[in-house]
Order: sequence, then structure tokens, then C-alpha cells
Amino acid sequence: MTDNSDILLKTNLPLPVFIRGKVRDTYDLGNYLLIVTTDRISAFDVILPCGIPDKGKILNQMSVFWLNKTSHIIPNHLVSSVDDVTILDDYLPVEKRFRYPEYLKGRSVIVKKCQRIEAECVVRGYLAGSGWSEYQQKGSICGVGIIPGLLESQQLPEPVFTPTTKADQGHDMPMDFKMLVEIVGEETALLLRQKSIETYEYASKYASGRGFIIADTKFEFGINDGRLTIIDEILTPDSSRFWDKVKYKVGQPQDSFDKQPIRDWLTESGWDKTPPGPILPDSVIETASSRYRQAYERITGQSFS
Repeated sequence: MTDNSDILLKTNLPLPVFIRGKVRDTYDLGNYLLIVTTDRISAFDVILPCGIPDKGKILNQMSVFWLNKTSHIIPNHLVSSVDDVTILDDYLPVEKRFRYPEYLKGRSVIVKKCQRIEAECVVRGYLAGSGWSEYQQKGSICGVGIIPGLLESQQLPEPVFTPTTKADQGHDMPMDFKMLVEIVGEETALLLRQKSIETYEYASKYASGRGFIIADTKFEFGINDGRLTIIDEILTPDSSRFWDKVKYKVGQPQDSFDKQPIRDWLTESGWDKTPPGPILPDSVIETASSRYRQAYERITGQSFS
């Protein structure tokens, strides 16, 4: 078994760190931010000690694809992709410039600074995951009543907006629409719901033409110059549940194009889901990497190399 701990798991740029997330390292450029998407992988809220080759590049480029494609629906924070590392010269004064590592290319973006809204906006179009579990018990999803008689993985009569808290550590917790109104105000809450559903429906229609069902997804928003703005990644296998239309069958769980093979192996391994996590076998890493790559290529219509 190969120790994959040398894959890009951490960045150490000579810039002020804005925030380090489970997957992304964000640096302060003054008026802008530099977001670097690493190859880190987390499962059960634990960052594993090995990475998935090219995962960061795939997630970054797929998110950029969607940000550009949905900009007519909602403004976003994207300023520029880092396709050439020397672009950073445009955002750093001479005295703060340094020898930019080549790994930034393809896995980094420069974005506007926004005031983050402390909620994740989840849109569900199908009965799956925790939504299916709650529906079986209560006939609802995150407290939203759903018509009876639906089966697992069945499409909902209409997309359901189910916001959650935004947790930097641990699990996000469900909130109802009233709670969201208390946090952001009624006007902003209504706009969050409207734009989340509009973006999901647009992306779902597009993805359907590429052979995918987007079962659910989550968005994050901020405020920039007084305007609601979408931030962070969108519509990637890490933030959305992609199903293959050809293999889709109502009444059973679906095989997702995400890190499910990793979760399955970790569960079967007997790991107790507390840090540190185990090193993954090469076969699991390769399967996960292949799924990310397939999702990118099918959605964008471009070959990943």
C-alpha cells in the first residue's frame, strides 16, 4: 500500500491565512482572497491523512464552470481563475510578491471579499440521505411536509429548500425558514430561497442533458456591495449528489459520483470515526479519483488532463 500523505494536503504560502477549511486554504490578498483547493479528503468530519490525486483541480475547475454558467441567475464572487500563476502580480504589491508555486495553477481562484451569510442553502430535488430517513419517520424533510407515498430516491413534486447552520467544525444543523428569517431578515431569506431553487433547477436541467441527475446540492452566499452573491464552490461532487440517469432506479439507494467509495471502505474497515483517520488503499483512492474525473468531464464536456 502506498502512503499518499505527500499529495497536496497543505499549502504554506507567505500570505496571511484568511481561513483553512476541510479542503480549501484561503489567503488574504488585501482587497481580494486567494482560494486554493487542495487534494485533501474528509469523511465523517475527519480530514484523512491521504489525498485524492487531482481532486482539488477537478473541484476548482468544475466550480468555475458552474459559476460562469449561472452568473445570469445570481452574481458570484469569482474574479479570475489562476491559469497562470503570474496573475498574482496583479493583486499583490511588489514588496509582497514571491515565487509562486506551480501547483496553484488550475486549483486556485481569486475572488471578491464578501460578508458571508451564516447559513448553508440546501436544495433537495429527490428523496435521499437524511431527507429519506426523516421522511420515513415523519413524512417531512427538515420539517417541511411532503406528500405521502413516495419511495426512496423518488423525485419530489418540487424542489425543497432546507437551509442549515454553517459549521466550520462538525455537522451543520437543520434550521427552518423562520430561523433563517431571524438570522438574515425576511427579504434576504426569501431571496436566498428563490435564487437557490432557480440555480438548482437551471443546473439540473443542464446536467440532465449530460446524463446526470442532481439529487440535491448546497450553496453559500455572501453580501458584496449590498448585493446577494454566491460564494465558495458550487455544484461539484463534494457539494452535490450526482446520479447517473442510466442507472437511476426509484425505490433504492443510488450510486453517487462522490466520495461514497471512501465512506464505504472506512465503514467496513471498523474505524471508529475519530481522528486520526486511516490511510486509504490505492484501489479506493483510484476509484474515487476516477469518479471525480468522470463527473467533471461529463458535466463540462471537456477532457481533464
